[in-house]
Amino acid sequence: MLTALGAVFRATTVLVDERALPGEPAPDYVRRVAMAKACAARAAHGDSWILAADTTVEIDGLILGKPRDAAAARVMLGQLSGRTHRVLTAVVLLAPGGEAEVDEVAISLVRFRPLAASEIENYVATPEPFDKAGGYAVQGFARRFVEEVVGSYTTVVGLPMELVESALRSRSLLGPQRTDSA
Repeated sequence: MLTALGAVFRATTVLVDERALPGEPAPDYVRRVAMAKACAARAAHGDSWILAADTTVEIDGLILGKPRDAAAARVMLGQLSGRTHRVLTAVVLLAPGGEAEVDEVAISLVRFRPLAASEIENYVATPEPFDKAGGYAVQGFARRFVEEVVGSYTTVVGLPMELVESALRSRSLLGPQRTDSA
């Protein structure tokens, strides 16, 4: 998605504690984790622009992070079945001096259709639910579970491109946009 914008970047993985704090509201949680990721990347990559993001799923005031195992993934998907939940993605952009230029949260609503137990089992048997907030990837096999997305689809994917493009463009961090022809 960033390449399509003309962004020149280097992707890196950082390890941060992604556990929610007791009673922590979902917007505060994703902001804190995205900032922790940005700061960890800053430590590894010095004086560069740093873009970091974190996504979570919230339903009934509960934060659904990444399932730790198949049983947790089953529970999460069961909670989402036939219901609407919020997907929150925080974006942090650190300037080379280390100051946060952007620290925002985008929120989209996602409604799942009712899921049969066999559908949940079949999905959990794939590697897809793991390392995904709420135990699903909307851009993968789980797209067939979704009845409606209200808000940005890319927020649900994990990088709200409207917000990111605006932030990068306003700081002259984008090159010419690519136009791929079929």
